Amino acid sequence: MVLDVDSTLIEDEVIELVADYAGVRDEVAEVTERAMRGELDFEGSLRARVELLRGVTLEQVGEVRNRITVTQGVPEMIAAVHERGGRVAAVSGGFHEVLDPLAEHLGLDLWRANRFAVDEQGALTGEVDGPIIGKQAKLLTLRSWAHALDVPMERTMAVGDGANDLGMMSIAGISVAFDAKPVVRAEASVVLRDRDMRQLIPMLP
Repeated sequence: MVLDVDSTLIEDEVIELVADYAGVRDEVAEVTERAMRGELDFEGSLRARVELLRGVTLEQVGEVRNRITVTQGVPEMIAAVHERGGRVAAVSGGFHEVLDPLAEHLGLDLWRANRFAVDEQGALTGEVDGPIIGKQAKLLTLRSWAHALDVPMERTMAVGDGANDLGMMSIAGISVAFDAKPVVRAEASVVLRDRDMRQLIPMLP
């Protein structure tokens, strides 16, 4: 099972929480919403949002971790997958600096995200360090993990809410739109409107 993170595994959009420290939350939220609806290219929109965060410190980014709310039912869902011998992974258009401790706390098996570029004083430069994890990268990550774990694609599940999740959802055995945007609901094999991850448990093999 591969999950999106922001507004899926967690209730929040991490980049908007970081934006609070730069005083630009409204501007960032507007771009996020348009990207998730598929109106803007995700990679370009992410670069534009990160540029607004220039000067936020890594210490402030660390504080964001304490403001995150994990989506209802996530621990039970992860336990159910593990009980059946499966793996739970997350691939995010968000950032390792926030996802790493969260993933370890939840007991995820694999995860991948973007990274902030940081200057020598420990402040964000307004750029992304390395290639952006967007729609195509999510697809390739799911395929790579399934191959590495020798899991047939028909036994994979992708769960997401935004347009940048459509790539991985298009190749998964089961694609789940979780409280998702209309463009995602239209493409998914399963649509869940209630924000409770325990709904995924009956779908597990």
